[in-house]
Order: sequence, then C-alpha cells, then structure tokens
Amino acid sequence: MYEVELKVPAHLEAVRARLEERDAAFRGRVVQEDTYYDAPHRSFPETDEALRVRRESADGGDESRLTYKGPLVETESKTRTEIETAIESGEAVDAILTSLGFEPAATVRKERERVRVREYTVTLDRVEGVGEFVEVETEAEEGEIEPAREGAVAVLDELGLDADDQIRTSYLELLLEE
Repeated sequence: MYEVELKVPAHLEAVRARLEERDAAFRGRVVQEDTYYDAPHRSFPETDEALRVRRESADGGDESRLTYKGPLVETESKTRTEIETAIESGEAVDAILTSLGFEPAATVRKERERVRVREYTVTLDRVEGVGEFVEVETEAEEGEIEPAREGAVAVLDELGLDADDQIRTSYLELLLEE
C-alpha cells in the first residue's frame, strides 16, 4: 500500500472557508509531535527514508504511533510506502530505539485539522518554525497511484490551490533548512 500525498503552502483561513462552503466533513484538530530518528547502520537522508515516533494529543485523548516511510516512488507526488502501528508508550519506544543506536534527529511540532473530501484526507497544517500547508492524501495500490494523484490534484483545484506549487520536501527537511 502506498500513501499518495500532495502538499502545498497555503493560507489556512482561506482554505478552511472554501471547505466550509462545500460542506466538507471536518474530523477535528490535533497537536502532533513527531520525533525523527537517524539509524546507526545507514543514512536516512541519503536513502530518502524516515523513522518517527508520533505523539498526538486531541480532545479524545492521547495516542502514539511508530512509522516507517520508504523512499519516494515517483516524481509527481510524495508517494511512498508507509508502515505504521499504534504503540502504547512513545517514551518506551524512544528508549528502545536509542538503546539500539538510533538517535533522535529532530522534532517537528504541528497543529493539524483533518477534513474528509470524498476518499481524500485534507489536512490543514500549522507547522512550528516552518509555516502553513495543506496536504491532500489517500492510500493506493501500486497500479492506482496515478488516478489517486490526479484525484488529489482535483481536490487542490476545488480548494483554489495549485498543484504546481507542490512541495515534495518533508516538514522535517523544511525545519532543518531553517
């Protein structure tokens, strides 16, 4: 399974207003803290991979997840393999990873509002130290990547955003560039 994602810089209030006009299904707001790790046996920046522990806080409670992101598989979007699982304790997983030689590289903090538009998740992201962005994403099997990407472009168009403004750089990379 692949995560097909398009991310563009945006003014969130204007996008939120367009979503409200379309009666989109708002799914709530969360605060996320993503700690990314460097591996002792290879360079994730060189292999275009990522390993992170996400701690998420919302009105419904707190949740932690461990995620591996593989290298990008196409040039037109941020499509990549993503393997993710819920974990009971982000602190315990951090202790395990650091005991194995993984080192925390950086932490990305963001406020995220999720909205459902057809089969796409639209997120309105305010990323600390980086800026405001809109992501449109869905999951697709290998033969379905192109139609999924085209659908994401259509959602961006509906929101008055231009897919040509797409950023394929991760929030981590953008933060480290600052």
